[in-house]
Amino acid sequence: QVQLVESGGGLVQAGGSLRLSCAASGGTFSSYHMGWFRQAPGKEREFVSAIQRNGDTTYYAVAVKGRFTISRDNAKNTVNLQMNSLKPEDTAVYYCAAAQFYTGSYSHTRQYTDWGQGTQVTVSS
Repeated sequence: QVQLVESGGGLVQAGGSLRLSCAASGGTFSSYHMGWFRQAPGKEREFVSAIQRNGDTTYYAVAVKGRFTISRDNAKNTVNLQMNSLKPEDTAVYYCAAAQFYTGSYSHTRQYTDWGQGTQVTVSS
């Protein structure tokens, strides 16, 4: 198991940027694929982005591709999500998640065994 703590959320105007960070502890961070998900009020948790163990392969939801960038630093046990050109529809609680293996699609929440507590991102119009 790995413990995950997100930070960097906040209130930003449309068109602005935020950088989310997720700090991992208690496990071998470099052995985990990492993902970011988000959940807006009244909606299901949805995939945002993921990055494989070595950082060479990344994935993005269609809604954020070209605006968000995921990265990781295995030496510092962190994964980051740079969010640019934010839109009001990006408003949600953002969660960091860890998966030791992908037995199916990287975009499914059930692939991830460990989750952070979430950080709120609010984009005003």
